[in-house]
Amino acid sequence: MNGKLESAIQARLQSDGPIRVALLGAGASAAMIMRHLLCAVPWIKLAAVANRDPSRAAAVIAEITGRLPVEVTASGELLAKAKQGETVVTQDADLLCDSSSVDLVIEATGTVEFSARRVLRALANQKHVVLVNAELDSTLGPILKTHAEDHGVILTHTDGDEPGVAMTLLRYLQSLGLRTVAAGNLKGMIDKYRTPETQKDFAAKLGMNPWKIASFADGTKLAMELCILANATGFSAGRRGMYGPKCAHVREMGKLLPADQMLNGGLVDYALGAEPHTGAFVIVHEDHPRKQRDLGYFKMGEGPFYVYHTPFHLPHIQIVSTIARAALFSDPTVTPLGAPICEVITIAKCDLQVGDVLDGVGGFRAYGVIENAPISAKQNLLPMGVSKGCRLLRNIPKDQPITYADIELPHGRLCDQLRAQQFRHFAARN
Repeated sequence: MNGKLESAIQARLQSDGPIRVALLGAGASAAMIMRHLLCAVPWIKLAAVANRDPSRAAAVIAEITGRLPVEVTASGELLAKAKQGETVVTQDADLLCDSSSVDLVIEATGTVEFSARRVLRALANQKHVVLVNAELDSTLGPILKTHAEDHGVILTHTDGDEPGVAMTLLRYLQSLGLRTVAAGNLKGMIDKYRTPETQKDFAAKLGMNPWKIASFADGTKLAMELCILANATGFSAGRRGMYGPKCAHVREMGKLLPADQMLNGGLVDYALGAEPHTGAFVIVHEDHPRKQRDLGYFKMGEGPFYVYHTPFHLPHIQIVSTIARAALFSDPTVTPLGAPICEVITIAKCDLQVGDVLDGVGGFRAYGVIENAPISAKQNLLPMGVSKGCRLLRNIPKDQPITYADIELPHGRLCDQLRAQQFRHFAARN
């Protein structure tokens, strides 16, 4: 632990005690976060977990602590238990977003409409928010960040998830004076037609939701992660869906992406099937012959593009860094620069008919791919993050993008209001 961080932690403990964290969600990712925070980080206190089935969160807590937590329904109960140092569970996420016993909220539900309401509420109550929710961040991150700024708090995606791993590496390389020109993920496979049905057996082995696993396999989650990274770096997609070249090792990526696009604003992309098969990478450009020889001496290759990578990503552990940076230093790990650079658009996974209702991320009817925001806006393309519940007004062939003109939106959703606000806000600035 470095001196500055250690000093900040000690000062925090002496003045206000541990950083008090509330977690929204109790799925597989949230459960891993619970297990780590409950026993490994004494300067962070997991004060409460909200889930529509509180017993699910309670079981995880009991697994680590050896006792079932109390379920609370009112702010007074939460405050009393917090003063006793206990972790509680609740069905009421709003209770945690409002509570004076919470400093920071982790959003890990994987929803968009539900989570947008809770994130806005937490920000309005001047709580930092850490997103373990690529669905929300890729869809509404830019406008939610403006709300965070209005309330003087931090909105950030998490370290450990690929956008945070890449951004942490990129910021470090930039601090060394290096010119970063591309960044992205490592991906084992993509089959855009995978569904919850095709993935149910694999999901059962992992104890995970087959819809979530389908979103990994069909490339939607990858697109969302790289959209988050694009919005934080200013890098764009080289083409719809990116290039995703196959390679044996991630260090080959410096020779596989278009040099002109990397040098003209930067790229987000992914390596397909590459060792070390996990983590994230950043590409640096160096054109000076003498400096290229220096890098060659240190086994970095011939250049002029050099690939740096982090060979792991551990969201449930590395989130600790993001919590500390937000709560102690007001420093987001990865957050939008401003207007959206990229979007994740909705593509038909099969032939769709008039009257069909889209079933959202990781479903049977659509998958998401990354597209540059100006093109998405010009073509009126439907974001994948708001697609769930939309009813088709016309037939859509397989693999065709779906536009707003093709669908009827569900009535009265906050996510649609925020999308409109996001468009107006940044259009006015531009």
